[in-house]
Amino acid sequence: MTISPAATLSYFQTKLLVETDPSDVYAAQRAEDDFILVDVRNREAWNQGHATGAVHMPHGEIARRAPREISLTTPVVVYCWSPGCNGGARGAVEFAQLGYSVREMIGGYEYWAREGLPVEAAQGPLPRMFDPLVMPVRARP
Repeated sequence: MTISPAATLSYFQTKLLVETDPSDVYAAQRAEDDFILVDVRNREAWNQGHATGAVHMPHGEIARRAPREISLTTPVVVYCWSPGCNGGARGAVEFAQLGYSVREMIGGYEYWAREGLPVEAAQGPLPRMFDPLVMPVRARP
């Protein structure tokens, strides 16, 4: 089966419009870009650990809560557990149905944490861990 280069280009250009990754989200946070990061997992998962700076809004609550809590003009980035979870996609659908500009953070909380980006739990900040399987880890001087 052969797919035309034009179809391939269209697919990947569209994919990049609706997806982002943890390092780009963290860079946008540090640059103070205008967006909101939304963790769409359940309360237990949120309490166990979540990306610093995220807000908690389980995907089943988005339709009810988002219009009251997030301006329709604010871009939204959603995430779930990991690449093996479709909760982020479910959350993105909910936000898109309400008219929000939304992207999914691929890799979810798992890759956010594995890349050593800031995480916290119900009790406060968690130690930053850097996983050499997903990023280069440099020796400290």
